[in-house]
Amino acid sequence: MTSTGPGLRLKACVDVDYREQEAVSACLLFETWAAGQPTRTLVERVAPVAPYVPGSFYLRELPCLLAPLRQVTALIDTVIVDGYVWLDQEGRPGLGAHLYDALEQQLPVIGVAKSAFRGAPAVEVRRGDSTRPLYVTAAGMNPRQAAEHIQEMHGAHRLPSLLRQVDQLCRRA
Repeated sequence: MTSTGPGLRLKACVDVDYREQEAVSACLLFETWAAGQPTRTLVERVAPVAPYVPGSFYLRELPCLLAPLRQVTALIDTVIVDGYVWLDQEGRPGLGAHLYDALEQQLPVIGVAKSAFRGAPAVEVRRGDSTRPLYVTAAGMNPRQAAEHIQEMHGAHRLPSLLRQVDQLCRRA
């Protein structure tokens, strides 16, 4: 698979694209925060997919995210998801918090959102020349540390290269 030595764990970023009869979930594994290319990619087709329920999006998305992650959980030390971990200061869970719980709180989850969610305790991260921030939340890791990791990820644009790649991988599969 990779030349990782003992003790070196990979990071994973995951995303989902919905089709008429199924969802396609993608996962990119990478060794360092500054990596420009993944070490490994996984794509899983998930069917059936739960219907969208307003306010409970995680019921639809979570099984799709877990499909590829279950294959590599022992290899990873952090998961990055498109969205929020926490939706407010009181700890109302977003997709990332539900993922953190589904992973039995054994792996930190970083949420990276492209738009602001009123009341969410996000750390703003500006990358490249963009004036628009990304909004970073985390479970199992200090949010400021999570934001620093997202800041140091590869790419000259607002969205880190690997987050763009995982989005494109599930859309094109």
